Amino acid sequence: MQNRENRKLKPGMSMSLNNIPVVTVTESETLRPGEEVPDIRGCQSHPCSPRYKRRAFTTTIAGTKYIIVANPPDRAKDDSSVGAKNGQLSRAGSLTVLRRTNSKSKLPSTSSSRTSSIAESDSYASVDLGTDKLPPIDTPEASHVCSIRLRNILRRIQNGEVSKEDLHKNLEYAASVLESVYIDETRRLTDEDDELSEVEPDAVPTEVRDWLALTFTRSMSNVRRRGLEKPKFRSVAHAIRAGIMVDRIYRRLSSSATLHIPPAVLQLLKGMDDWSFDVFSLNSAADGHSLKYVGYELLQKYDLVTKYKINSSMLDSFLLQLEVGYSKYKNPYHNLVHGADVAQTVHYILSQSKLAHWLTDLEVFATIIAALIHDYEHTGTTNNFHIQTGSEFAVLYNDKAVLENHHICASFRIMRSEEANILNHLSREEYREFRALVIEMVMATDMSFHFQQLKNMKNLLGMPENIDKQKALSLVLHCADISHPAKDWNLHRRWTSQLLEEFFKQGDREQELGLAISPLCDREKTLVAESQIGFIDFIVDPSFAVMTEMLEKILTPLQKAARSEDAISEEVFDKTDKSKYILSTPWSDCLADNKNKWKVQAAKDAEERKQKEAEELSKETSNTNNNTTKPIAPPGGPTPAVSCSAGKGGN
Repeated sequence: MQNRENRKLKPGMSMSLNNIPVVTVTESETLRPGEEVPDIRGCQSHPCSPRYKRRAFTTTIAGTKYIIVANPPDRAKDDSSVGAKNGQLSRAGSLTVLRRTNSKSKLPSTSSSRTSSIAESDSYASVDLGTDKLPPIDTPEASHVCSIRLRNILRRIQNGEVSKEDLHKNLEYAASVLESVYIDETRRLTDEDDELSEVEPDAVPTEVRDWLALTFTRSMSNVRRRGLEKPKFRSVAHAIRAGIMVDRIYRRLSSSATLHIPPAVLQLLKGMDDWSFDVFSLNSAADGHSLKYVGYELLQKYDLVTKYKINSSMLDSFLLQLEVGYSKYKNPYHNLVHGADVAQTVHYILSQSKLAHWLTDLEVFATIIAALIHDYEHTGTTNNFHIQTGSEFAVLYNDKAVLENHHICASFRIMRSEEANILNHLSREEYREFRALVIEMVMATDMSFHFQQLKNMKNLLGMPENIDKQKALSLVLHCADISHPAKDWNLHRRWTSQLLEEFFKQGDREQELGLAISPLCDREKTLVAESQIGFIDFIVDPSFAVMTEMLEKILTPLQKAARSEDAISEEVFDKTDKSKYILSTPWSDCLADNKNKWKVQAAKDAEERKQKEAEELSKETSNTNNNTTKPIAPPGGPTPAVSCSAGKGGN
C-alpha cells in the first residue's frame, strides 16, 4: 500500500482528518491481522459493511485512534465507464476515515438493535457534519446523537474547521431536537393531575367562595386521553384557501328552501353575527322553537347540510327531539333557549374571529352539534346533587361528570335513530373523528374541570407548536357556556335571574330531603350581586382572557400567510390589517360594565341589609323594654298600683 506509514503532525499543523494522506489500494494488498472493522451501520452499502472484504490500517492522532478503510472499486454502470471492461471492477477505489473513540457507554444495552442504532448514530455524529443521516428529531436516540454532534462541533470550532453552512444545519437540528423534547415533557406535565387552587379567603363572601370551590374544582382522578390530531392541511396556504370558501358561505343569505321560517324569525336570525344576540326575542317570535331555528340556520351558514347530505326531514326531527329533551324537566335556565344561546355564541367566535378558517368542515360540523346538544336533558340540578342523592344517572356514570355523560349518550341515541340520523352519510373514519371531538368538547363543559382546563391551555400557549384543536374548541364551548356575564346587561340580568331560580329550586329539594343546602341555593341567604362579582372575577374574565390569547396565537400565523398572497389576503382579511392579528373582543367591555353595575347593586343591598338589621334590632329592643316596664294584670281584676318602696323591698 502506498503512503502506508503513519505520519506525525508537524507543529502548527491542524489535527483535521483532511490532513491524513489519501492512498490508492490495489487488490494485491491484504488486511493486517485483527484489523477488520465491524459493521456499525447495518447497511450493505456502507464502507464498513462485511459484504465486501476491506483493507485498512490504523493511525493515532492526539490520542485518538483512526481507522482508514478502503472502499472496493465501483462496478461499472455501462461499457463506457472509465476503467471498466465487460463489467469488471476498476483497479482504483477510495478511502473512508472513521474515528474510534475511547469512551464507553455507561449504561448497558438492553437489546442488540438499540446497541447497533446508537453505535450507528455515534459514528455519524463524529464522522462528518451532515444532518441527512442523523436520526429523526422525535426519536429517543436523537438527543443522545445531538449531544455527541455538538461536542464534536465544539472541538472543531476551536481549530477553525467548521464551515458556516455546517454549523447552521447542525444548530438547526439541535434546536429541533430540544423543541421536541420540550414539547413531549410539557405535554406530559400538562396532562398530569394536580390539586386545583382555591379562591383567596378574603376575596369574596364565604358563601360565594364555597360555591366557587364546590362548582369549579375537583380532584382529577384520571388522566384523560390526549387526542391525536390529524392535520387536514399540508400548508397554511391550503388553510387560507379553505377559509375563503367559508368566508363566502358567511355572506350567503339564509336558505329556507327545505324549512319554513316565519318572516319575523327570519328577520331576527339576521342578527346572529352580533355578540349580544337577543335569543329571548327570537324564542318568542319562534313560538318556543329558538333551538330549532338557530341549529338549522348555523348548519346552512356553514353549508354543512349540503356538504354532508343531511336529509331535511331527518334534520327537522333531530332538532325537534333536541327541543323536547331540553324541555323535559322545565328548567328555568338549562333549557332550549340556553342551548340556542350557546350555539349562537360559539358561531360568533368561529366566524368573527375567523377561527373557522383553521378548521375542517367536519370539525366545524362537530363544534356546532356539540354546542346544540351540550345540555340535552339537563335535570336542573348539579352533578353534586346527583352524587349526594345517589340518582340513577350517578350510579350509571359512576359519579364522574354525571350530566355531561348523559348529554352525550342521549344525544347520540337520537342521531342513531332512523328518523333523525343526520350522520348517515359520514364515513367510518369521519364518524369516529366527529364523535371523538363532540365527546371531548361536551365533557369539557363539566365545571369541575374549569381550573384544570385553563391551566392546561396556559401551558399549551407557552409551547412552540400549534394548539391542539380538541383543546382549543373545548375552551371555546366552555367560554360560550358561561358567557352570559359577558353579554349586554339586560341579557345578563335575565339569565342571572333564571339561573338563581333554578338554584333555589334545588335548594328547596335539598331542604326537603334533609340535605345541606348547596351554596347559592338558599332563597333566604344568597347574595346575588356578590355571587356575580365573584363569578366574573374568578371564572368568566380569566376564561375569556385565556381564550383571547389562544385565538391570537392560532390566527396570527394565518394572517401572516394571508398577507403573503395578495389575492387571498383581500378575500379573507381586511386590507387594514397591520403586523399583528387584532381580535375583536366585545366581551371585555360587557364584563367591565356588568361588574360595575353589580358593585353598585351590592352596595345598595348591603345598605338595605344594614337598615333592616337596625330596624329588627330596634324592634327587639322595643319589645324587650315593653316587657320589662308593663305590669302583669292579675286574673279577674285590674292591676293595682305598686309603690316604689314596695317594689324595691319585695316581700
